[in-house]
Amino acid sequence: MTAPRPGLALAGTARALCEFLAFGVKEARSCLFAGLFFLAVFAVPRGGWLGIPRYDLLLAAALGIQAAMVWARLETLDELKAISLFHVVGFALEVFKTSGGIQSWSYPDFAYTKVLGVPLFSGFMYAAVGSYIIQAWRILDVRVRHHPPYWMAGLMAALVYANFFTHHFIGDFRWYLACGIAGLYARATVRFRPLDREREMPLLLAFVLIGLFVWIAENISTFFAVWRYPNQLGAWSAVHVGKWSSWSLLIVMTFTIVANLKHIKASIHVPAA
Repeated sequence: MTAPRPGLALAGTARALCEFLAFGVKEARSCLFAGLFFLAVFAVPRGGWLGIPRYDLLLAAALGIQAAMVWARLETLDELKAISLFHVVGFALEVFKTSGGIQSWSYPDFAYTKVLGVPLFSGFMYAAVGSYIIQAWRILDVRVRHHPPYWMAGLMAALVYANFFTHHFIGDFRWYLACGIAGLYARATVRFRPLDREREMPLLLAFVLIGLFVWIAENISTFFAVWRYPNQLGAWSAVHVGKWSSWSLLIVMTFTIVANLKHIKASIHVPAA
């Protein structure tokens, strides 16, 4: 474990409080894109503004936030490329899930920027999750111990993504996948630095906790009718707790993409210009 930085002679309650506050600040910073994006979700009226439909306004807000973060150097171009990948992956899933033969959920409002029935802003909801993991990795100085072989992690992530599609036709294997993931990451721990010392927690616990917060955000979003599940068309009801498991699996997939991209980048030598 890395030695603590000098000058922070803290102990007991004072240390716990300072580390908790520092962790909260860094988490908030890591959630900057997600926080601003969902603030826009809550702020934009359902009927739109100045004749512009709500979904179109949300797309403009997401693009503006992303551009501002890159301009302010709060996000690197490499991070933007990775986040764009999450946008594409998420949008493809949205198109499938909202298609006529599936109809897992729907976007009921009109928008000029709908493609195949899906508003383009929807991909940014997945990009927000990717942005959080990428930012937290850097800001909290994340390191993973006992990470499984990258090809195994990549294969499991691919199976998780495939199951989001195939479970409509050949059965839902999420719990089998969850058991496989539990075995694969059983020894893995994530080390992070809230303040001046490294702390550690099981990586599996991190997946579940992040999935919980995304599930809570989903409940808020459906309450504001950003999208609706079939059982919410008449009146809003809480998103089924089973979606928590889906989001946790999606977090595993997102984390794996980030980890593999970092692994690939570290193994490729790019000569200086």
